[in-house]
Amino acid sequence: MSTVTFIDTILEPPAPPVQGRTVYALDTASLTTPIGLVTIVGEDDHVTSVTIGTATGPTGATAKAVREAVAQLRAYFDGRLTAFDLPLADPATPRGGALRRAIVDIGFGRTASYGDLARSASSSPRAVGQACARNPFPLIVPCHRILPTGGALGRYSAGDGQATKRWLIDFEARTARPKAG
Repeated sequence: MSTVTFIDTILEPPAPPVQGRTVYALDTASLTTPIGLVTIVGEDDHVTSVTIGTATGPTGATAKAVREAVAQLRAYFDGRLTAFDLPLADPATPRGGALRRAIVDIGFGRTASYGDLARSASSSPRAVGQACARNPFPLIVPCHRILPTGGALGRYSAGDGQATKRWLIDFEARTARPKAG
């Protein structure tokens, strides 16, 4: 099992107003994982983004949703969590929401093709690919589980790309296997 270490954080200035409403500084937390630094950004009531391999200026991590995301990601990398249950920022469109739900429905340790996922979501493989490329929640909305037809690895827009995708698929396959004993 991997060990996940929480990184100490520093404070960041408040965010500017967005679309006419006052926005308080988003809360950020980062943790070191086997695939690199994972940074979670959000507010008390939802996570707004997750990035792999890029620090975005960690802050005090006091927001409830950010703290919960850190706890669930630690459990995931420790092999104790196979499905995330986090409040995420709403998708930009209803179609985006349908694709997000279809991606989340791919079980831990399993994979699906772009075509299979497109059929299940009444969409197209290209739309699935675009949703994955724009996914603001890698790991939580597990685009790494989507492969081209034929089982090739395909692309991955988070972390170190294909190396990160391969590690995640292998990790989940190893973790999902029943333990002998």
